[in-house]
Amino acid sequence: MANQGAKKRKEENARHMANLRRLIIACNVIYVVVRLLIFYSTFTWKHWVGLILTSAAYMIPYQQLAQMAKPSYADDGELLDGGFDMSTGGICGYLHDIIYITSFVQLMSIISGKFWYIYLVIPGFGAYKSFGFIRGFLSHGSEGEVEDEKTRKKREKMEKKSARPKFVKTRTR
Repeated sequence: MANQGAKKRKEENARHMANLRRLIIACNVIYVVVRLLIFYSTFTWKHWVGLILTSAAYMIPYQQLAQMAKPSYADDGELLDGGFDMSTGGICGYLHDIIYITSFVQLMSIISGKFWYIYLVIPGFGAYKSFGFIRGFLSHGSEGEVEDEKTRKKREKMEKKSARPKFVKTRTR
């Protein structure tokens, strides 16, 4: 009974990883069948490069997610942890986004090669997040900034307000 949560998480992660695996296989099969069999006359070396690129873009995040979803066991074989919760955000969410963007780009590149430009969203978002991270370090490092009058008065007012004792109104009969 104590490991019910870990068992449930293990099953959820196994189901989730199987769904991701099915998505990746389906996108690759559709791409290869449609590109090689239907549009074979327009298939060039660039399409092989695209297939290799998308396969790598699937493989790397999928392997990282598989490592995160892997359960941990005690020496006696008892389940300790069911793995990472795949529904959380953060790096797990970013890895899922890469897989979903890759599947979209791969399938839509069958229609037009211009869909490859959507891949620029990934490094663009990474640069946006990095810029915010770096800016956070730079703004905290400059302690010698001069505070303007309006900001100073507002800060002092907030400090006085927080220093006052709190009164609770009670009802009297």
